[in-house]
Amino acid sequence: MKKIFFALLLTTGVFTGCKDYLDIKPKGYTIPALFEDYQKLLNDNALNNSSSAYPNYLTDDVQAGIEKDESSSTDYTLFSILKRNLYGFAHGATLESGNVDTFYESAYSRIFTYNTVINNVENVPDGVTDLKKQLKAEAMVGRAFEYLNLVNGYAVHYDAATAATDLGVPLVLVEDINKKYIRNTVAEVYAFILKDLTEAQPNLATKGGDRFRPTKAAVDALLSKVYLYMGNYPEALQNANEALIVNKALMNYGDYTSKLGVTYGRVILESNKALVFPTLDKNIETIWGRQTATSNGHVFAEVYASPDLLNTYAKDLPAGAVDKRLKLFFCQDFAQFGGNVAKFPGRTLWGPYVEFNMAISTGELMLIAAEAEARVGDAAIALKQLDVLRKSRIVGATPLVAATKDEALKMVLDERRREMPFQGITRLVDLKRLNKDLRFAKTVTHTFGTQTVTLAANDLRYVLPIPPKVLAINPSLPVLDR
Repeated sequence: MKKIFFALLLTTGVFTGCKDYLDIKPKGYTIPALFEDYQKLLNDNALNNSSSAYPNYLTDDVQAGIEKDESSSTDYTLFSILKRNLYGFAHGATLESGNVDTFYESAYSRIFTYNTVINNVENVPDGVTDLKKQLKAEAMVGRAFEYLNLVNGYAVHYDAATAATDLGVPLVLVEDINKKYIRNTVAEVYAFILKDLTEAQPNLATKGGDRFRPTKAAVDALLSKVYLYMGNYPEALQNANEALIVNKALMNYGDYTSKLGVTYGRVILESNKALVFPTLDKNIETIWGRQTATSNGHVFAEVYASPDLLNTYAKDLPAGAVDKRLKLFFCQDFAQFGGNVAKFPGRTLWGPYVEFNMAISTGELMLIAAEAEARVGDAAIALKQLDVLRKSRIVGATPLVAATKDEALKMVLDERRREMPFQGITRLVDLKRLNKDLRFAKTVTHTFGTQTVTLAANDLRYVLPIPPKVLAINPSLPVLDR
């Protein structure tokens, strides 16, 4: 099959509806008509690149470099307009008119493909009924995940008291790019995510050989994340524990070291330096995998760790212990990714050059279970979850002790921050949800040169604006006054 014609129609903007489309068969292209065609649609590698890292520039993890910084990619004066606007907490649009928002537009492009499979695969004349249902279910999980990212990036955080009126994102359910869409509420988007996941789960495989294809346990894991974001901690705990029955494997970061002079492949196995940090399909922690997009999915070597983030790594660290997440994935004082050495004394550069999972892995799942336990369950069990995770991440880790559930909860949240810095929109979502709790609400401070800017808790600038390019096509979409 040379090319899936749906993709061409989407990029050229000539799609006018499924019926019109099915009457056309251009020479040299295959129209999805058989089960194999829809399998190939869902096997498209572009669906796996489900991440955008630029929202990290809004968070408290990031510190920009100085003008003419030796690590030039961190130089604030050389940032794109988008990154400068985010880091500087600019009001209004963050993109110039006509520019592509790689987060928003790429997500809806993937949703278009998922819709194509969901709405059509069961109608093909060939294929086994159960396999068609499974393929549809896999697409539904993918679509739900995209909407979970979108609603958490482009809307205020879920609040049961206001979600029914808070502006969310458009729910696009058909393959018609000419249709005008409304901006659904946060409550509607979350309800749809839950519906997709729960309806898909019975038709998924119990075990999967391909970690990019969701299983029943992957849905339990994703549901735990959705319920965590909703503040429904009993459901988050139940689903996390169900998923952990199937997969609780952890890598031992103590087995790894890093080498100079390379980018990808710089983190290697100490006992066999020919073996690099595993990719998602080989990583035993991958419950369901989604990669970082090569152009916009990461901020490798673009930012320094903020003093606030570095202080978090120092918390709860026993004397003489080494947190390998800091040692392996950051570069302290200097970096050498090629032939030249860049020196930045006293600063710590984010430069892992490994493939992190943007969907759901064992480490995050254990942290969800631990947080839910600390909030509504047993603090001792929460700490045991942390101890297991920390043993695989920290050389010389010792068991944690907390006097109260609140103290245990703070330990969990610190561990969560240490486990997943700069990965997708995780920290942005955590800031938004924790800002609703007076115990954890904080003001983010950014500096560049002699300037200092702040972003108070619950400020609307935590919400990514709908891109100007999208509003130009659909000007009736309501926007937040950020």
